[in-house]
Amino acid sequence: MTIQQLNENEFNPYYGRYIHKLSNTMELRKGFSAQRNIVIDFFLNIPKAKLDFRYGEDKWTVKEVFQHLIDTERIFMYRCFRIARRDQLPLAGFDQNIYIAPSGTKKKSIEALVAEFTVNRENSVVLLNSLTNDDLMSIGNADGNAMSARAAAFTILGHEIWHMEIVKEKYL
Repeated sequence: MTIQQLNENEFNPYYGRYIHKLSNTMELRKGFSAQRNIVIDFFLNIPKAKLDFRYGEDKWTVKEVFQHLIDTERIFMYRCFRIARRDQLPLAGFDQNIYIAPSGTKKKSIEALVAEFTVNRENSVVLLNSLTNDDLMSIGNADGNAMSARAAAFTILGHEIWHMEIVKEKYL
């Protein structure tokens, strides 16, 4: 299942900013496995002195950005799972900013974040591999908008690219 097969009516236009970062030939299941190493290598290659840097008073540190990617994957894979299982109950949105303080990121090493990301990604890969293409095409309601299971998953990959580009531009 490739990104080319995704229709604009399967996701809130807001998420297009992430989804449109993906190559037209990106295959969903392979993308999750391949991008795992890209994300890990990216964050492990950031100088340790930069990991707690924030470019503005109200901006996240590099480690907080990484934690945000982990948390967002958890939320969007939960959406993917529920929608793929044909759950028609509306899924609530979330306030990404309130997740950072209680995450304990300040006390986590980059190695601990990599381990957390790796376990979470493996869970996502196992889930995706358990779903059929029909499951992934199911449409549900997330934060008041139509969303397919596959759009929820593709959003994760584009979201990672989006934030890695910001880290390159603003932090390094």
